[in-house]
Amino acid sequence: MLTRTTSKFLDLRALATLQRLRFTTKRRIDGAYSGRHQSRQLGGSGEFVDFREYTPGDDLRRLDWKVLARTGRTYLRLYQDETNLTCTMLLDASGSMRFGGEAHGVDGVGSKLEYAQYFATALTHLITSGQDQVGLAIAAERLHKFLPPASTPQHVARVNAEIERMRTWPSTNLGTSLRQLFERLTRRGVLLVISDFLCDDLEDTFAAVRLFRARYWEVIALHLVHPFEESLPAGTAFRFEGLEEDGEVNCSPAEISKAYEERFEAHCTAVRSMALATGCDYRRVSTATHYLQTLSGFLVERAG
Repeated sequence: MLTRTTSKFLDLRALATLQRLRFTTKRRIDGAYSGRHQSRQLGGSGEFVDFREYTPGDDLRRLDWKVLARTGRTYLRLYQDETNLTCTMLLDASGSMRFGGEAHGVDGVGSKLEYAQYFATALTHLITSGQDQVGLAIAAERLHKFLPPASTPQHVARVNAEIERMRTWPSTNLGTSLRQLFERLTRRGVLLVISDFLCDDLEDTFAAVRLFRARYWEVIALHLVHPFEESLPAGTAFRFEGLEEDGEVNCSPAEISKAYEERFEAHCTAVRSMALATGCDYRRVSTATHYLQTLSGFLVERAG
């Protein structure tokens, strides 16, 4: 049985500084057992929040007998149940995620894939340390890998191992992967999409995201951008090679620099606009920023 919870992407000493931070939700969620997050359901335990008039079939044990004696009317006391959090992370395994190389990834200057691996491994540790559940999905030309949310040491070891052995595919379809994931998840929670969103059809991708939002999922779009993508390098002549079977282009960066930067920024703006229009929480992340700094800011922001 696999029980190893360590990973080359897991730095427990560095994460000790973030141990008091918790991954929280901005919306009410569904859970399987009592925990510390607000549930969508109003039940009979926890903090009192409101009254509701009795209707036939309601649990008589929740009647407020004092109100009945005082007014002669039947009302139920409603409480805000606490629940556990389930977070499913979907990692983009498209070829473009290899951009940036692999050296010095721990310092935030490696490939986008490496950055996602560090970030996802660290977040997995923090979520499960708080007795919450994490699941993993890897998006390629289809849903390549899916581990349903859980929190046991054996499960965490499997998640770490799958993240560590991730590789990229020349051809991917983020929209198809999201739809297949939607069909396999049975209980709503939080969906964290970690991607550079360099896909052929953004409309199709966010149409798939809307399926989750229609079921009251909380969706977070973590948009990874490498600093070398934001502006072309200085020089006289370069050969640019596509990472997703896009061929090669020989040119002088000076000739296309302005047009490239405008198009790339337009792409980022489109991703942000579609994410917000779909009801996602959107965060653009530069891989030049250390992943622990990004993670800390991310958790603090969500805690409000």
